[in-house]
Amino acid sequence: DIVVHSTTKFLSGHGNSLGGCVVDLGTFDFAKVPEKYPSLTTPEPAYHGLVFWETFGPLALTVNLHAVGLRDLGPSMAPMNVFLTICGVETLGVRMDRHVENARRVAEYLENHPKVSWVSYAGLGSSHFHHRAKEYMPKGPGSVFTFGLNGGFEEGVRFVESCQLLSHLANIGDTRSLVLHPGSTTHRQLSDEARVAAGAGDEVIRLSVGLESVNDIVKDLSQALAKI
Repeated sequence: DIVVHSTTKFLSGHGNSLGGCVVDLGTFDFAKVPEKYPSLTTPEPAYHGLVFWETFGPLALTVNLHAVGLRDLGPSMAPMNVFLTICGVETLGVRMDRHVENARRVAEYLENHPKVSWVSYAGLGSSHFHHRAKEYMPKGPGSVFTFGLNGGFEEGVRFVESCQLLSHLANIGDTRSLVLHPGSTTHRQLSDEARVAAGAGDEVIRLSVGLESVNDIVKDLSQALAKI
């Protein structure tokens, strides 16, 4: 019914433009549970008691985001970011085919590596979610996934620091391949128990597979794995 995109990811393709968008099909019935959506189902004082759902029906959320969200928060993209994002969207279909194919081959390589204990990628036949991926994402389940090293915290840090082609960055969905050890970066402030519960244990590595030659990606992963 409603999809929220970070356009900084795959849509723009390069991670250089901050932005986001909301896609509303107008098919969600907010009136079924009005108490959960008071901004749409109760009078809005700033607009003389107007009730967005009663007045605009399926367009209630879209109008509200413009009339209230845009007015109060100013969530409009800078013109240059819009231009770069639109340019990126023009090649989205072609890029995603390459992203998914590269991710599949990288995941297969890692799954069979002796220094890797597990790979969580729905594109693999061994994944518990493979059947779901085929049903909901027939063209492939994207190119962001995690895997676990046969080691701990220090091995995770050393692996990331040893990568040469892959960039050590926290964002995802870039044309460039990105690697991250969440336990020492994005989730570092959490306790050990909280990190494990969040899927960011000591051994976890996150990959966002880009558009480079897959042979080059695998070669970089191979030399980094050899150093742990």
